[in-house]
Parts: sequence; C-alpha cells; structure tokens
Amino acid sequence: MKRYFSLYKYLTPYKRNIVLYVFAILLSIIFSVASISMLFPFMQIIFLGDDMVVEKVEFSMNSASFLNYLQYTISQLVQEHSKMYALTAVCILLIVSIILKNAFLYLSAYLLSPMRTGMVVRLRDDLFAKILTLPIGYFNEQRKGDLMSRMTNDTWELENTTSSLLDGLIKDPLSVLFYLMFLIFLSPELSLVLLVLLPVAGIIIGKVSKSLKKQSNIAAEKSAEGLSILEETLGGIRIIKAYTFEKITNNKFLDINNQLFDAKNKINRRRELASPMSEVLGIMVLCVILWFGGRLILTGDTALSLDGAGFITYIGIFSQIISPAKALSNTFYNLRKGEAALNRINEVLDTQNTIINKENGKKFDTLHTGIEFKNVGFKYDDHVILDHINLNIPKGKKVALVGSSGAGKSTLADLIPRFHDVSSGELLIDGINIKDYELNSIRHQISVVTQEAILFNDSIFNNIAMGNQHATLEEVMNAAKIANAHNFIMKKENGYDTNVGDRGTKLSGGERQRITIARAILKNPPILILDEATSALDTESERLVQEAINNIMDNRTTVVIAHRLSTIKNSDEIIVMDKGAIVERGNHEALIAHGGIYKRLVELQEVK
Repeated sequence: MKRYFSLYKYLTPYKRNIVLYVFAILLSIIFSVASISMLFPFMQIIFLGDDMVVEKVEFSMNSASFLNYLQYTISQLVQEHSKMYALTAVCILLIVSIILKNAFLYLSAYLLSPMRTGMVVRLRDDLFAKILTLPIGYFNEQRKGDLMSRMTNDTWELENTTSSLLDGLIKDPLSVLFYLMFLIFLSPELSLVLLVLLPVAGIIIGKVSKSLKKQSNIAAEKSAEGLSILEETLGGIRIIKAYTFEKITNNKFLDINNQLFDAKNKINRRRELASPMSEVLGIMVLCVILWFGGRLILTGDTALSLDGAGFITYIGIFSQIISPAKALSNTFYNLRKGEAALNRINEVLDTQNTIINKENGKKFDTLHTGIEFKNVGFKYDDHVILDHINLNIPKGKKVALVGSSGAGKSTLADLIPRFHDVSSGELLIDGINIKDYELNSIRHQISVVTQEAILFNDSIFNNIAMGNQHATLEEVMNAAKIANAHNFIMKKENGYDTNVGDRGTKLSGGERQRITIARAILKNPPILILDEATSALDTESERLVQEAINNIMDNRTTVVIAHRLSTIKNSDEIIVMDKGAIVERGNHEALIAHGGIYKRLVELQEVK
C-alpha cells in the first residue's frame, strides 16, 4: 500500500479541494447522525407512550444528558402543541437533515471529481514523458506491446482504482471513525465489544484479499502479452498470410486470452466477495451487540448506561457504519488489485535514465573540427559490442562503415547522437567530451536517415516539417525537390496535404525514403548519419534515393553505414568492422589493393 503514497504529489495542486472535501464529508456525517439521533427518542415518546420528560437536566458531554435533552425538547413540543405538531416538526427536521446530508455528499463528489481525474491524467502525462526520455537501449530490451499495455490497460486499471481511492482513504474512514466516536460517546461499554470485534472482521477481509495483487500481476502480464501478439500480427500480417500462419497465430492468441480469462475470473470472484462478506460480518457484529446490550436492558443490569431509547439509537447509528465499512472493504480489494498496475507503471517511472543531460552543458551550435572516437568501448550488460575504437572523422569528410551484420556499425553510429553512452574511452566533438554538451543541442545538429523509413500517420508536409517545425511550404517544397520527392508528391490528389497512412503504408518504399531524406535536408544539419538508407529499395528507387543522398551529403560531415558497397566507393575513408573492432581502414583503392575483408565483400557483391 505504500506505493500509493507516490500518487500524493499529483494531489498537491488540489489542496484547497481536499480541505473543502473533508469539510463537506464531516457535515454530511453530522446531518446523518442528527437525523437518526432525533428519530428514536421521538418514536419512544410518541408511539410507545413512554413518560414525557418534563424536567430539563443541565446539559453535559455524556450520552445520558444528550438523550435526555432530546427527549425533553420533544416533550415540550407535545405539551405546548400536540403529538401531531411534534410529528410534523420532526418530519420537517428529518427531511432538512437528509437534504443537507445529500447536498454535502454531492458537494464532496463535485470537489473530488477533478482530483481523481487529474491524478490519473497527470500520471499518464508523466509516464509518456518518461518513455520519451528513456535511451534507445531500453526499448531494445522491452516489448512494445508491454509498454503499450502499461500506458493503456494499467493506467485504465489505476483510473478505476483511484475513482474509489480518495473515497476509500478519506470519506469512508472518516465516516466509520465519526460514527464510532459517537457510539463510544453513547455507550463506552457496548463500544468496547465493538472495538474488539471490528479488527477481527478486518483481519478476515484482509486475508481473503491478499491474493488479489498476485492475480492482478498475472492478468496484467497476460494482457501485455496479448497486446504484443496483436502488435506483431498487425505489423507482420503479410508474412502470416504468405506462410499460412493464421491458425498458429490465432491459437497463440487464444491461449494467452484464456489465461487472461482465468486470471480475471479469479480477481472478480475475490473482489465480488468483499461486499457480501463485509455485510455478513457487519450483521454478525450487530447481532452480538444487539444480544449483549438487549440482555443487559432486559435483565435491568446497571452496567449499561443506556435505556431502551438510547439502545435503539445506538443500534441505528451502528447500522450506518455497515455501508461505509462495506465500501471500505471494496476499496481495500480494489487497492490490492490496482497496486499491481501501479507497480508496473512505477517500474517505468523509476527506470534510471543512463543518458544524463549535463546541467548548464555547453551549447553545440555547429561542427568546427570534427568527431573523434578515443579508445571507445561499449557493452550491454556483459556483452561487448564495441572494443577499443579509435577513429577520427574530420569536418566535411565522408566516412563509411562496412562489415557483416552484428559487427557494431549501427551501435558506433548511434553513439554520435548519444542514443547510447560509451562504456569506456571518450567520444569527442570539436575536442570536447560529448557528455559536456547540452543533449538537445547535439541532436539539433544531426540528421539520421535509417534503412526503415519512419513516417507518422500525418500529412506529407508535417512529416517533412519535423526537420524544422517553423518551416514554410516553400522551404518544405525546396527540401523535397533536392530529395527527388517533389514530383511524385505533386501527383498525389492532395499534394503536400496527402496523408501517408500508418507508418507511411500509402506510399512506396522509395517514396517513403525520399520523404525522410527531405526531412533531413530541411533540418540542414552539419552532421549526417545514413544507416543503410538504400538497402531495401528496388533499382529505380535506389537510383533516385542515391541521387538525393548525394545532394544532401555535400559540405556535410557524413557517416554512412553501407550495405551496397558500390555506393561508398568515393568515401574519404572506409572503416571495415568485425566483432566490434576496426580491422581495416582506408579508401576504396587502398583496401582493394590490401586484399583483405573489404575486397572479399566487394567481390561477393560483384558476383551477385
């Protein structure tokens, strides 16, 4: 339950609401007690024919004096007017009390609404903001479906929990506490029995709800697995159909869904047990009080300070405890269930960001001398990815990285925009450690074009304008022309306002890639990283994209990860990597003459 205290910070803007909420709840309880307190003494005098109280006892803070004062007031009404007049007066007072009670209850709910809604909205904001700040390595280890589940299912679950959280932590405990205090005021003797029995009932409810957290964790995991399967299925639907994999995929999803069904059933059965169990236990406690107190009154035992009317009032007030006690037990069950969702959300929020942005870091405005890898090493856990990399990339030069898959090319390039931080050695830009620069100022001066053309479900204009959010249509069109994209864009029905679809599915591969290049051109950075930008394209698309790449590389410091070696022959330096280390380096002619790995790779592609 301590985890829920982490939500307190989301309530700080609503301190005034909380004070007014508590005040409204207390007033609603007071009017509820008042309505019951005046009803039973009245019934005793009017309907049971008990002697009227004609002598006013000096009021003092004890139950006998309190009940005597009520009976005296009612007796005065009967004597001065009539029983019918007294009945009318009590009915009017009862109606007013109930109206005021419910008016203050509504006011409390009115004040509560922005608190519980705001809490979850701000939590979801923080979760999304945290996801955006986490390093690339985090997403390599996490399933997208699981993160989506935490952002959707878990926050929805928590929203359902927090809808009763504040009631459960403020309203219901206050109600039970206030009623208990009044019961102790009426009869300390009976309340002693009550204070012994209520904790026993609480322990029983607690033991039954203990397994809810475990089952909720299982349900959350299975829901995340189902979402992951759905995300993979939608992304790979062509392959699934091509390999007639529908039945196996469906069975996999059904298996997860059935496990989720079982977990949810167990959760719901235990949660639904809360209300009847608390009511049964409450009635059992009531019966014990009724038997014990009734026996003392019937036998005339002086150990009990209440008379018949006082005892009926006591039972009436106790009956009001059952409803908030039931709600409190339901809240307790919901908190157990919601705790699993909160833990999963907090796992993301508590994740340490390994890419630390230095406070008051140096602003990087443009590249002056170059980029230097100085004995750089990088490892993930205990797995070494890069080992003793020494590389200098002078300003304005074009350096190509080649090698087999898994050689560390992409990881080396990812160090420049600080998608990862080096594990050892130094990465220097203009002779200054990259960690000493302000992070966003580094990334503002770098454009990345990847093998997979990443587009968003928006217009062509907005996808290109990501490179410069203040760009005009003319500037976007100029960038598209340099990227060989303007002609095909203008042939679209809505031109630059054409929606590209989910991940750009309404465009061909070559069209998507040229839009990403236009985006990079519009940004106009001094540093350019090209990660196998043409490897997935057909010959015609590759020619157009390569022309666009040649246009963008002019006068820029460029790092090219090459799959097709014919595209990097004119590089100033070619770096050949193998198993995380640099094994060969030089220009195209020198490496061919060397007769090593690079020459073999070139010959293999020429044979193809």
